[in-house]
Amino acid sequence: MALAHRLQLRQGQSLVMTPQLQQAIKLLQLSNVELQEYVETEIEKNPLLTRAEGEGPTGENDAPDIERSDRREEMQLDEASGANEASRELDARSDDVYESDGPPERGSSSAEGGPSTQLDWSKAGSGKQVSEDFDFESITSEEKNLRDHLEDQLQLAGLTDADRLIASRLIDETDEAGFMRGDVHEIAQALGTDVEDVEAVLGVCHGFEPTGVMARSLQECLSLQLIERDRFDPAMQKLMENLEIAARRDFRRLADLCGVDQEDVVDMLSELRTLTPRPGSAFAGEPAPTVTPDVYVREMSDGAFSVELNADTLPRVLLDRTYYAEISRVSRTEEDKTFISECQASANWLIKSLDQRARTILKVSSEIVRQQDGFFVHGVRALRPLNLKTVADAVEMHESTVSRVTSNKYVATPRGVFELKYFFSASIPATQGGESHSAEAVRHRIKEMIEKESREAVLSDDQIVERLRAHGIDIARRTVAKYRESLRIPSSVERRRIFASGG
Repeated sequence: MALAHRLQLRQGQSLVMTPQLQQAIKLLQLSNVELQEYVETEIEKNPLLTRAEGEGPTGENDAPDIERSDRREEMQLDEASGANEASRELDARSDDVYESDGPPERGSSSAEGGPSTQLDWSKAGSGKQVSEDFDFESITSEEKNLRDHLEDQLQLAGLTDADRLIASRLIDETDEAGFMRGDVHEIAQALGTDVEDVEAVLGVCHGFEPTGVMARSLQECLSLQLIERDRFDPAMQKLMENLEIAARRDFRRLADLCGVDQEDVVDMLSELRTLTPRPGSAFAGEPAPTVTPDVYVREMSDGAFSVELNADTLPRVLLDRTYYAEISRVSRTEEDKTFISECQASANWLIKSLDQRARTILKVSSEIVRQQDGFFVHGVRALRPLNLKTVADAVEMHESTVSRVTSNKYVATPRGVFELKYFFSASIPATQGGESHSAEAVRHRIKEMIEKESREAVLSDDQIVERLRAHGIDIARRTVAKYRESLRIPSSVERRRIFASGG
């Protein structure tokens, strides 16, 4: 076959990732802290950009020669009202660029103070004895704080969507020492759930590493560590109930209370000193910053919910036209003129990108609140099945855009502060094409069925599938098994053995 050169003309369409478009996409997925840092860097590089200092929440300025990014909390959701060629190009071109990003890291709040009971911990273990599987080297190499470590374990805990929200709140209430400082009754009331549910989720969290983390007191922290070592016998339990006496080193009184001799008491106290009174101390470092919400959700007098941007997290960036005019007059060379022109274009694009980012966050957040209004009224049990596509179709955006908007963004609600991504819940289809069921509701049904079963009629996973389908829930056996395991419910074979043993 002969080889030859030839010229051909082809017409086609392709997406060109300009630096400005890359910048707009990057801004969309940044958290408010990262956004502030990014804007500060841009201000340092661009002499035409400046931050509006000393302004109110709306960022208003009376100077006529200043163009600003004005983002009021009551800004309209209609894109056409603030549309321009740059923002329309951003909507049209950025929606189809990247796939959704990975799970973001959460911020945190920390509380000061430690347990009030004091013992002599001068010979206490560093925490390395807590668990052989707890790898401190990985912590130092990855530079994770305690909150990151707990969040990583939460993702693998197999909790339901509702329980995962409860666990996230409990992690928020955990200080840098590793103690859960929140009140379970207040947390249950805020989330609209039962105290028993919060206690159950806290029990799961007590299984996280390092052992003893998220305990509510020193006694509970040390007890968890002793239970892991299989050393929480009745005598040790009595000692844990009388740590105040142990702090006074009243060995005779302790021996009487624990039913052992004083030599055993000394050995028991020596074992306590090998435990870790502050399980979070292994993650020493700068405390994680407090979560600052990007959006506020407030209940109005008519029962509806208003959605507003947190103006304090939105950088107010200004373009100084007076300075631009001055340096344009004194510029002589083409190089200087090109530099000034590029600075102006970059400043304009940044201002428009910030404005578009704020509008997009507000629009997506409003739709999420509309979809999950039951949660704000009735609590965590009323979460509905929701995915990225549902929100994306409603707001006429691409799923990847919604994914970026909900990553690293937080909403302050009457029930607490949550990450936007936590309002997405899986759905189970109906058998007759009806309205789908939320995964949380299906898990609840499975739990109820198993709780009501008798010794003579233990339900297998296949039988549970048949009963659920009779209620219009189309579900596979492997899904039932997955949900059952996430609820920490043993298999039908194991449950029969428990019934046979009288458990």
